[in-house]
Amino acid sequence: MKFSANLGFLFTEHALQDAIRASAKAGFAAVECHWPYDVPPQAVRDALTDTGLPMLGLNSRRGDVSAGDNGLLALPGREDEARASILDAFDYAQEVSARAVHLMAGNASGSDARQAFVRNLEFAVSRVPDGVTCLIEPLNAFDAPGYFLRDTQLAADTIHELGSDRLKLMFDCYHVARTEGDILSCFDKHREIVGHVQFAGVPDRGRPDQGTVDYASILGSIVSSGWTTPLGAEYKPGAPTETTLGWMAAYTQ
Repeated sequence: MKFSANLGFLFTEHALQDAIRASAKAGFAAVECHWPYDVPPQAVRDALTDTGLPMLGLNSRRGDVSAGDNGLLALPGREDEARASILDAFDYAQEVSARAVHLMAGNASGSDARQAFVRNLEFAVSRVPDGVTCLIEPLNAFDAPGYFLRDTQLAADTIHELGSDRLKLMFDCYHVARTEGDILSCFDKHREIVGHVQFAGVPDRGRPDQGTVDYASILGSIVSSGWTTPLGAEYKPGAPTETTLGWMAAYTQ
């Protein structure tokens, strides 16, 4: 079982390039991040080259965070900003050889929001560079109230509507558990469109060996289904990351 360190939450006590090196030292097989845009891509690329770790993915920009933005693609009337954020994310992904970009929908609801989301995703899949996959991710209402993409079925319906193999589902076990409950049934139902898997403890998004979900069993079942890409550890460590990694050795036995 192989794991990816999500550097949006893990190793945040280090600069991003040093967090990549710390991830390799800790035994992770890959890394991913949230919003790396303040770090020159050359510094990230050098760290990836030094460690041999792949960058699995990054997020599109959220917009004006101080005004409450949490993504732009489902916001009617802000298509120009949304598409600029898409292209910006693609450019950075190419610079660091990232394999995927999570395109963030934002806080919105209603038919106009859905139309904007679909149109912007159509724009994205028509321009996504070779070797990069577009991802969309449902976020639970406890952590992201008002987020447009609220459950796995809505994401799946959108993916099937567009019918592009360049658009996949970011399957986050934590969000599924908070919103829908049965992680494995949901994964099995949507397995063919899953592009990446993430996980964290439930309900507090802490270490995966704490909380109500038996991840040793859940992740083992996902891997047994034929999943080979490193699984994304996206949890809040609550302490220096290096001190919270006992779960990883247990899960890789």
